[in-house]
Amino acid sequence: MPASFSSDIARRSDAIAIARVICILGVVYVHAWTGQGGVALAEMHGSAQDNLRWFLMEVFGRSAVPLLGLISGWLVAGSRTTRDWRAHIGRKARTILLPMILWNIIAILAVSGAALVAGLQAPTPQSIGWLAQEVLIVSRNPDINVQMPFLRDLFLCMVAAPVLIRLPTWALAMVVAVAGLCHIAGWGAPVLMRASILFFFTTGIIARRHGWAEKVAAMPLLPALLPFLLLMGAQLYRAIVIGDAGLRSSQAALDLAVRVSAALAFWRIAWALAASPARATLLRIEPYAFFLFCAHLILIWVGGPLIGKLSGRMGEPLYPLYLIAQPFLVLAVIVPVASGLQRIAPAAAGVLSGGRLAARRQAASRTVMA
Repeated sequence: MPASFSSDIARRSDAIAIARVICILGVVYVHAWTGQGGVALAEMHGSAQDNLRWFLMEVFGRSAVPLLGLISGWLVAGSRTTRDWRAHIGRKARTILLPMILWNIIAILAVSGAALVAGLQAPTPQSIGWLAQEVLIVSRNPDINVQMPFLRDLFLCMVAAPVLIRLPTWALAMVVAVAGLCHIAGWGAPVLMRASILFFFTTGIIARRHGWAEKVAAMPLLPALLPFLLLMGAQLYRAIVIGDAGLRSSQAALDLAVRVSAALAFWRIAWALAASPARATLLRIEPYAFFLFCAHLILIWVGGPLIGKLSGRMGEPLYPLYLIAQPFLVLAVIVPVASGLQRIAPAAAGVLSGGRLAARRQAASRTVMA
């Protein structure tokens, strides 16, 4: 194998790992603690702190997540084991569905428990039906772990993957088009909570077939970022200045266009970071990324108000510092907690991390033995 080809494969693997880190850290901004209810947040719309919150959410949160779906589709398209439906589904049930269920149960115990025992302002069990929705996400988004519909819909995409990878590209393009129209029209539930996940997952399969990842990686940085910068400007203007006025379908169409351009931009950024001094640090974080994705809202629900007593709620002078720091504060808790769990109960750490920490432990063991 030529050295240049081998190095490109290694860099691409690093870029995928780095993309997961920057995407999942960005998701924390979407769920950042504010200390304010819906009415108070609406009254603060247009303030400097509200504008900062929208900027962080849109640029680093909602706009980065589509790349996770693309990467999943891209990886599935290149996996031989995907064609064995039984083995494929069993593996994805262990690495996606089971962790989702367990983390949703942990969220209820921690968040609702804190609400009942310590008076935390948080959802509490209302009925058996409420518990079923929170744990399994049957037909609506959960009240506590609101990020988990991504895993639910991703698992359903994985169930369909053995069929999708056998379709010709024109048929995959039809799936992408229908999923895009469903996103714009607001359709999907209760089958898919977010039709955009199928949109990007299927696009990832097409991207694998036609070498789009390599083509984007070869682009100069500024042209790769420019569509995102322009569309994000329009998105922020709509969110900050216009608000919810106007047709929902036009807002959703702009949102989808932003997400497409963001996936391109963040992949190009991840590719650049894979050859930067930040590479080693980001790769050390990557095994904890799935754990962080699943656990961060629990920490925000329970720990956000505690730190908020020092920084103050949104609207108070120190809050912007707290807002900006929240992904890194969550990371600072997740890494030692996950590492400790890995030492004390490696099987549990493996399950709750979707197998990521188990794989890391095995790799470390092989290195020591070597």
